Amino acid sequence: AQDRAAIERLMWNYVRAIDTWNADAYAATFTEDGRFGTTSGREALRAMVSGMSANRAADAPLLHHVMSNKTIEFVNPNRAIVRYYWQTVTRGVPAGPRPEMLAQGWGEDVVVKQNGRWLIQSRNVAPGR
Repeated sequence: AQDRAAIERLMWNYVRAIDTWNADAYAATFTEDGRFGTTSGREALRAMVSGMSANRAADAPLLHHVMSNKTIEFVNPNRAIVRYYWQTVTRGVPAGPRPEMLAQGWGEDVVVKQNGRWLIQSRNVAPGR
């Protein structure tokens, strides 16, 4: 139960980091060699988020990454697979009463426990099956 709660917290930290464009917090949710798609390693992941943030228009609406219908399958005590549906939404343009969905899909992440802390080893928001 404690590991499940820690993984839930990890995934919350991940979405909050990307929604607030906090590149350091984002990179910190991954292992040193962590991977998102073809981007690999904490420094590259940090640079990816910093670059995306720098290229956003000043008046761009805030993003909200929503993960739902999440399951956590423990492969062993130090490795788990997190499967979920995801949506990226905004508050609407301009920030109005209706959210606007920008993208949706399902994902499959591998998380590992290192030195007592759960981290994302690989994040795949477009699995092949």
